[in-house]
Amino acid sequence: MGSFVGSKDNKQWIWLALDVGTREIVGVYVGDRSREGAQGLWDALPGVYRQCAVAYTDFWSAYDEVFPSKRHQRVGKDSGKTSYIERFNCTLRQRVSRLVRKTLSFSKKLGNHIGAIWYFVHHYNASLPV
Repeated sequence: MGSFVGSKDNKQWIWLALDVGTREIVGVYVGDRSREGAQGLWDALPGVYRQCAVAYTDFWSAYDEVFPSKRHQRVGKDSGKTSYIERFNCTLRQRVSRLVRKTLSFSKKLGNHIGAIWYFVHHYNASLPV
């Protein structure tokens, strides 16, 4: 999901990983939409997910460069494999005002932007049924 900090020229991408079984957000990285961003998401994942889980992603080439082929499958939206993360993106955009596309409550500092996203992710994970 894309957002910006300070001005529209400073685009920041929110990279997320979600456990389909528990609906818990297990990895978050905020950065640019490049190989470094995909690497940041991969590094943010707990070790057990990097060893055992399969990541279903869209066709963005950065995923192919970073995610091991055994742990990665490229799928289209019609497969339904990315529907949970797309739903979470909508929830995140609805509940964190600084992520609304044309907003007056945008972040001026990257640290505050990341903090607001992490605050919501922790709240979301804590509110999931056990």
